[in-house]
Amino acid sequence: MGQVSTTPEQRISLLFMGDIMGHDSQIWAAEDIKMHTYDYNEVFSYIKPLITDADLAIANLEVTLSGPPYKGYPQFSSPAALAVACKNAGIDCLVTANNHSADRGKSGISGTLFRLDSVGMPHTGTFTDQASKDKLQPLILTRKGISVAILNYTYGTNGISVPVPLVVNMLDKNLVAADIEKAKVLKPDLIILLLHWGTEYDTVPSPDQTAMAEYFLSNGADLVIGSHPHVIQKMIWYNDGSPLQNKAVVYSLGNFISNQRKPKTDGGSMVRIELIKKGGLIKIASAGYYLTWVYTPILKYQQKFYILPCSEFENRSSFFAKEAEYSQMKKFINDSRTMLYMQNINFREYLYNGNSWLLKE
Repeated sequence: MGQVSTTPEQRISLLFMGDIMGHDSQIWAAEDIKMHTYDYNEVFSYIKPLITDADLAIANLEVTLSGPPYKGYPQFSSPAALAVACKNAGIDCLVTANNHSADRGKSGISGTLFRLDSVGMPHTGTFTDQASKDKLQPLILTRKGISVAILNYTYGTNGISVPVPLVVNMLDKNLVAADIEKAKVLKPDLIILLLHWGTEYDTVPSPDQTAMAEYFLSNGADLVIGSHPHVIQKMIWYNDGSPLQNKAVVYSLGNFISNQRKPKTDGGSMVRIELIKKGGLIKIASAGYYLTWVYTPILKYQQKFYILPCSEFENRSSFFAKEAEYSQMKKFINDSRTMLYMQNINFREYLYNGNSWLLKE
């Protein structure tokens, strides 16, 4: 008889969330006018169990935390209480390289980094200077003996120049490839790219997106996770003997929290990828997603914002203050499922059965 392997099997779950935005109405909803304080915790109250269930949860912070005056579009600055609520909800890391990184200039970039550090939130994508980038990139996070290298880049900063010596990681093919090589030297179990890219409001990845994803995966990245379009795009787990076997790309997660209410922008997807490591080899065990929708009722004369896990609420019409709101969520669910069921490869939806979440067969 052959010798039975005694190497213990290690498992971790990764969770990725899309754009965390801060429009004016979100800032007003979080404000205690009498105390002049802000609290975003209730935004995450219905989604928190799914976030905390993951071993490592990562989201895109698409605002600056540069201090007052607080403002939404087009040049965002949200209270640091938003980052505190993210941490309280179980988010373990925020990536900061996106087209709004330079909205408030030098104070916006440096203020965001300072406030994230102040609340103990790991982050990557923007840096105070080149020396800091060289020291801190890639961000290495370890869970259950599995190490993950995180790299984050954006296609641009809305034409706003990044003040010297601050650094916003730009999505340059050669730069990213070089950074992947540097990350390999550290021998992480997994290299993850979080890319801010694509065409806003387009549910189909651009040719540039698909070409870059395949290039980066071929050159050593294991996962490519996208944001920016504010709508969901397809997800592919290469699990079919292809040259990219055991790798995955999610072209766009869509919005996680925002006040965008047009069809397809009023929700997004949370992607959960489970990994197994045994005998020094790591592989994807499962790849799934949760549909999420932003519910914005008026309660006691004040607008509220809640991120809802769709499957848990799609048959609970009585939960919603207005029938029109329930119908809007159902439309988002139906549109998203139609698109993803047609375009996804090996990614399945997590559905709620009344007691637990299970991957759709």
